[in-house]
Amino acid sequence: MKNLPDLFAGWLLALWVGGTWAVGYLAAPVLFYNLDDKMLAGQLAGEMFKWMAYVGMVAAAYLLIFRLSRFGGGAFKQAFFWIVVLMLLITLAGRFGIQPILEQLKDQALPQDVMQSLMRDRFQAWHGVSSVLYLIQSLLGLALVAKANSR
Repeated sequence: MKNLPDLFAGWLLALWVGGTWAVGYLAAPVLFYNLDDKMLAGQLAGEMFKWMAYVGMVAAAYLLIFRLSRFGGGAFKQAFFWIVVLMLLITLAGRFGIQPILEQLKDQALPQDVMQSLMRDRFQAWHGVSSVLYLIQSLLGLALVAKANSR
């Protein structure tokens, strides 16, 4: 039987990776498909991405500390550890690097929707960077799940 720290690590991993896939590839597209107000869809999706970033930061911190406490210096030799580090770095870059730029572009476009403004091209370029990083993070999450029980 697994102990509580092991279970918590598994739960956080499931929440982080599952949430990443559910928000990015299910909830956000459904919002944009079903809501006529694309600004509202973007705001709602942005809130979900923001909260998933915070979930990712907490999960990554716990998983890294858990692995270090469990395996000591041997954790640095594990793919699991380095995948978590990469996913954390992508999360931090997205939340504190790219998202503020997107928000600034939206603010500069007001009262228009950013997609109807002169900021459109810059917004699309940064949104594309964000999307590529999110895809990389999502795929790393699948690799993380595959490596979860490895040493």
